[in-house]
Amino acid sequence: MYCPKCGQQQISDEMRFCSRCGLALSGLADWLAGGGLPAQRNVEVQQVPADSPRRKGIRRASKLMFFSGVLFVIFIAISLAVDEGGPMIVPAVVFFVSLVMMLYARLFSSATSPITNHTTELNSTSTRSSLPPATSIPINNRQQVRTNELAQPPSVTDHTTRLLDNE
Repeated sequence: MYCPKCGQQQISDEMRFCSRCGLALSGLADWLAGGGLPAQRNVEVQQVPADSPRRKGIRRASKLMFFSGVLFVIFIAISLAVDEGGPMIVPAVVFFVSLVMMLYARLFSSATSPITNHTTELNSTSTRSSLPPATSIPINNRQQVRTNELAQPPSVTDHTTRLLDNE
């Protein structure tokens, strides 16, 4: 099989990408078998509700509340080491801020969420290219090098002989 883009002959029919230009060859056999028509895919559109701003705010506040619990354990050890209760103000403030954030999200954020469309492909082979787009140089701009016309390097004694000729 030959690559339809650059004409490179492929080693086997199981090749996923062209070795020269990187064209995805995974769906090429199906495309050729179908007479040049793209393979039919079953595409199902699902409407998936996104998280509402209220729910996002409550989740952020609950994460901060969890963080204040972790801080509580750390600062209780610091308070015991110092024999003062002053360091316990830090986890208490973080907990209070998370409680206010949760209350704000519950009272003032909207409960409706925007609906987004997601497409799901069923029974289809993936023909997406994982390579970047091919950038190629046109063949007619390449300069051919004739290796049979390269000059042979001089021998080691040529330099010495020239020195003797100059004297």
